[in-house]
Amino acid sequence: MSDASVMDKIVSLCKRRGFVYPASEIYGGINGFWDYGPLGVLLKNNIRDSWWRAMVECPPIGPDGHPIEMVGVDTAIIQHPKTWVASGHVGGFADPMSTCRQCKKLFRSDHVPDMLGEAEWVKSFLTALGVSGLDAMLEITRALGEGDATAGALSRWARKDGKKLAPGIALVRSYNTTLDALRQVLRDGEAAEQPSVTRSAKFLLHAVARASTQEPPIVPCPNCGGDLTEPRQFNLMFESHAGAVQDDASKVYLRPETAQGIFLNYKNVLDTTRVKVPFGVAQIGKSFRNEVTPRNFVFRSREFEQMEMEWFCHPDESRMWFEFWKAERMRWWRSLGVSEANLRYRDHDADELSHYSKMTVDIEYRYPFTAPDFGELEGIAHRGSFDLTQHQTHSGQKLDYFDQDLQLKLKAEGKPDDEIKAKSRYIPNVIEPAAGLTRAVALLLCEGYAEDASRASPVFLKFDPKVAPIKLGIFPLVNKDGLPEIAEKLYMDLRTRFACEFDAKQSIGKRYARMDEIGTPFCVTIDGQSLTDQTVTLRDRDTAAQERIPLDRIKELVTNRVLG
Repeated sequence: MSDASVMDKIVSLCKRRGFVYPASEIYGGINGFWDYGPLGVLLKNNIRDSWWRAMVECPPIGPDGHPIEMVGVDTAIIQHPKTWVASGHVGGFADPMSTCRQCKKLFRSDHVPDMLGEAEWVKSFLTALGVSGLDAMLEITRALGEGDATAGALSRWARKDGKKLAPGIALVRSYNTTLDALRQVLRDGEAAEQPSVTRSAKFLLHAVARASTQEPPIVPCPNCGGDLTEPRQFNLMFESHAGAVQDDASKVYLRPETAQGIFLNYKNVLDTTRVKVPFGVAQIGKSFRNEVTPRNFVFRSREFEQMEMEWFCHPDESRMWFEFWKAERMRWWRSLGVSEANLRYRDHDADELSHYSKMTVDIEYRYPFTAPDFGELEGIAHRGSFDLTQHQTHSGQKLDYFDQDLQLKLKAEGKPDDEIKAKSRYIPNVIEPAAGLTRAVALLLCEGYAEDASRASPVFLKFDPKVAPIKLGIFPLVNKDGLPEIAEKLYMDLRTRFACEFDAKQSIGKRYARMDEIGTPFCVTIDGQSLTDQTVTLRDRDTAAQERIPLDRIKELVTNRVLG
């Protein structure tokens, strides 16, 4: 089964079982926005609560063997517009965009290569050539004359599938002139005396996207195959207005990240709590980016939730804390049941670092839509002192830190006064682990998706029990003979501990199938034997194994397995 078909099945399951719906679906939907259904919001909240517990309520043990200091905030979505000038978002938060001259669709230029690999018309083009991917090599005759296999394949595709799927591509719009241009390119190649050349399918795809050798090389449109314009910058922030008058003075922005709200409250946190550097401030909240090409389900959308933390530390200790958070964040993802084989680190190259970053590493996951490659899951960035320095400059407020403990330590070591003064007052460096909560939902749906044709439901979700939306299904085998009363009593007892579902309808096999599809790890069935010996059947989702358990032990046993 292809990875693309797996993703299609996951999206279908999410809609069918109430995890994720297209936003505003009754009006045809709105691209890049999603609604989380009854099960989706439970899954998302369970991930959120796990992150908050691990970061704020019970933060990790630091290098000194003691728990680190961490507090939480919840800041406004709309901040003072100067915030985004200071952060660099107003002047530099833009992506290169290209427009198709034929279908007029707008694309992020850096996303186009990946989108071409996913486009239906490209898959059709490759099938016509008899190859499986854009990197596949083809032997092409220079003449491309009548009876040539490649020319015949291009002709058949242009008249049939190409005409329907890629009406904007030059090969469809002007077949003869495009083929002549391709012949010219082949004739002008090296070793011109050879009757044929070896080229990649990608070369051929780009070559048939331009009708003349006078045109520059063209990357075709992922939608229709047409010509894309040269990239131009496009700001990703959503604009709005605060107040009665809509003019430049009232312009505000929906935040594109939660981090800046933390930086704006750095001094407030220091003044109103007992934290000392090093310490962290965590936040979970919605962010908005006007993505021109939102795609891959909820992976890249225009409204999303982030789980971000800013760790303020002494500049001399910043590298140590970068490595600390790099390891801690990977450990947390594995704690959710994510396979180690599907996770990896990827260091950013110098030319892809953000303007503020001294170093950044991504934790990446092997999604079905990126496989066999990986895609971004979480970034851990060394932001240096950029943000606090910028906000200090633009606001006029002092945001440096006086480290009294360090001052006393340096005095005890006999350091000179000028060195003590220089080292004990500083603007902290910041290490930022930033993860997408909604992206985490996508990850766990992909990681948990499993198929087994021998089961009542051939598709099921293998969520780790602690994040599963429903922890336990409670079923009377039949809806009579006192069995519903026993089942309901157990349900009323356990519902205060974790999310349970009581279900007395349809056959037991169909009830198991429903629970498997939504990822419920355990089911308890009360049957006739329960009336005589007070035992019940406990079924495990992953193995479908069943065991008889005393009724009075179910609470303890399932609680331990769910929380363990």
